[in-house]
Amino acid sequence: MNRKHDHGFPSRDAIVAFIRAHPGKIGTREIAREFGLKNADRAELKRILRDLADDGTIAKRGRKIHETALLPPTVIADITGRDTDGELLATPTEWDTEQSGPAPKIRIHVPRRLQPGTAAGVGDRALLRIEKADDSEGAPYRGRILKIIDQARARVLGIFRKLPGGGGLLVPVDKKQAGRELNIAPADTSGAEDGDLVSVDLVRSRGYGLAAGKVKERLGSLSSEKAISLIAIHAHDIPQAFSPSAVREAEAGEPATLKGREDWRDLPLVTIDPPDAKDHDDAVHAAPDPDPNNKGGYIVHVAIADVAFYVRPGSALDRDALTRGNSVYFPDRVVPMLPERISNNLCSLVPGEPRGALAVRLVIGADGRKSSHSFHRVLMRSAAKLHYAQAQAAIDGRPDDTTGPLLEPILKPLYAAYALVKLARDERDPLDLDLPERKILLKSDGTVDRVIVPERLDAHRLIEEFMILANVAAAEMLEKKGLPLIYRVHDEPTQEKVYNLQEFLKTLDLPFAKSGALRPALFNRVLGQVRGEDYEPLVNEVVLRSQAQAEYSAENYGHFGLNLRRYAHFTSPIRRYADLIVHRALIRALGLGEGALPESETLETLSEVAAQISLTERRAMKAERETADRLIAHFLADRIGATFQGRISGVTRAGLFVKLSDTGADGLIPIRTLGTEYFNYDETRHALVGSRSGAMHRLGDVVDVRLVEAAPVAGALRFELLSEGQVIPRGRKREGSKALSKSRPGRSPREKVRKTHKGKSGKAKSGKSKKGKSWKR
Repeated sequence: MNRKHDHGFPSRDAIVAFIRAHPGKIGTREIAREFGLKNADRAELKRILRDLADDGTIAKRGRKIHETALLPPTVIADITGRDTDGELLATPTEWDTEQSGPAPKIRIHVPRRLQPGTAAGVGDRALLRIEKADDSEGAPYRGRILKIIDQARARVLGIFRKLPGGGGLLVPVDKKQAGRELNIAPADTSGAEDGDLVSVDLVRSRGYGLAAGKVKERLGSLSSEKAISLIAIHAHDIPQAFSPSAVREAEAGEPATLKGREDWRDLPLVTIDPPDAKDHDDAVHAAPDPDPNNKGGYIVHVAIADVAFYVRPGSALDRDALTRGNSVYFPDRVVPMLPERISNNLCSLVPGEPRGALAVRLVIGADGRKSSHSFHRVLMRSAAKLHYAQAQAAIDGRPDDTTGPLLEPILKPLYAAYALVKLARDERDPLDLDLPERKILLKSDGTVDRVIVPERLDAHRLIEEFMILANVAAAEMLEKKGLPLIYRVHDEPTQEKVYNLQEFLKTLDLPFAKSGALRPALFNRVLGQVRGEDYEPLVNEVVLRSQAQAEYSAENYGHFGLNLRRYAHFTSPIRRYADLIVHRALIRALGLGEGALPESETLETLSEVAAQISLTERRAMKAERETADRLIAHFLADRIGATFQGRISGVTRAGLFVKLSDTGADGLIPIRTLGTEYFNYDETRHALVGSRSGAMHRLGDVVDVRLVEAAPVAGALRFELLSEGQVIPRGRKREGSKALSKSRPGRSPREKVRKTHKGKSGKAKSGKSKKGKSWKR
């Protein structure tokens, strides 16, 4: 029934009520249909929706509209306390308070008969099924525990340091607790040796002197940096050992045969991976399309390891894989999602060995667009194992013994097909951020050798674009068949973040005129204007911070960064559980045999899985980042007093974060050490500004710093700022982008007005840091 206002148009309250009743399921079209609005009414409806969004009542997620602060039906939450009646209260783990205000409370309903694994307490993290509550209940939501994700930890993790007189100290691994050591009495060491990673129960945390603790568990020796990833593994509860039943299932697996498969063993598919890759789960092949109706087009084959054949739903392998969610990659080791028998053997597409695969055949037109696709369960045999630089060198005229015979029949057709695909990619215009990734190379003893930025080659882009095509095809096929799946989604930036970006770009005289729908091309235009300028890294960083975080979801709201309406992860089932779900769904949809997605898997159950694996993905990213920080802190520990060059990578009320140019190491310059005056935090400019002098330290500035403290166990570095801030005389406008581009190469756009720093001798510094001398021994 249509509900219209007296004047024939729905009231704001009626529109909000309809949105509330259909959370995340409706857009402008559905609202217009519900209230019987005609095309002539659309402009007024959009105006009302815009007003509701501006005052924070509603928000968009992709093309769908929801009431602001409305939680999805399934959410991961932290249990924070109890109410006056003793009932548990929780708040969502992932919540943007700047965008949405205080996190809503969830009152947890505890049934009389608890399901196994759902008994929770304060401090636990749990997966909840929630619904809106009556206002009389005192909390806007009530929830039911589906699963405990993480138990509350009343222990401290750290490194045991033995004292000469017996007993020892615990050096915490948490960066926030750096410098807060615990005293361990001789009777409470539990046999811990110097350098052991241990968990400690607090005995006394108040009063005079150091807090005391008792060693509860020895987790391994950290006598060398080779074991430093153990800290992150234990700190984030990343499972290391597989269950005995999972190991038995993996060992019982046998190589795939032709039963139920097409024979693709004569198709010369090749794998192209990093040189240190341990598993190879994707292989590619391309050839000109013989169809006269597709003149100039290509057929691209992408074959992906058939993990679903070995990891069946509900099996021990499946349970272990879901708990892990994904593989975790450290410089010194990999914590895999699946046992080695599966990941490095039965499912690794090694050359010359028959392997089962789920493959997609992509028909690419001369314009680079995909015109059709089909999925196949096959038995294949990789023709070669290549790494990126090796494939690129062959194309560039430097083939070796392996690539020489492959150049004409395999590599050149692959690159020709990529040239077509790139046409369509450029037309699609996805977000084009230039964010180089560093890689830590270790010596044989596990210590840091050097940090490099691997060159970005066409070989990387070729594989990337073919994988994107395959992922899109998987999502399209499952939507066509009407099956549930887990999407890889990336929401568009919020209105608030876009506004903040606009205000920041104004300070650089860079236009950001938003008209119509938000598209990646709008950001790309800004990035293109600053390419090659001194402040290019600054603008790239701020644009990145304006973006939402990608995640997994059973509900599709598109991938903003890739500018795709539908996208799913299909190409890495060895290391990502989301891809395994997509494989199972394809097997079920197309009747491809064993290992299909069970009928019991619904949109509701997959929402729970998506929430869980989004959390494990973030856990892995944090663990990997912290391990890199600890390795670099160990590397720098004997360089206290050395001077380095870097860029300001973060500006907060606590101080400045600086990323060193050569290693990418991050460290803090506390705000109290910046000078004798008070510094104000300018959120719009991403800067700290001196209240008396007006000197500004801004995100992206190139600065010289001195290392004053390194805490290797916590991965924390503290710097002293040597460079002075920019001072803009009163009445003088900030120089525009053209003027800024004339500043010295390699320096910040504000460097030209920065005063020269003088040391104790009174002589001006040369501008060069001592990093070369102190790093390259």
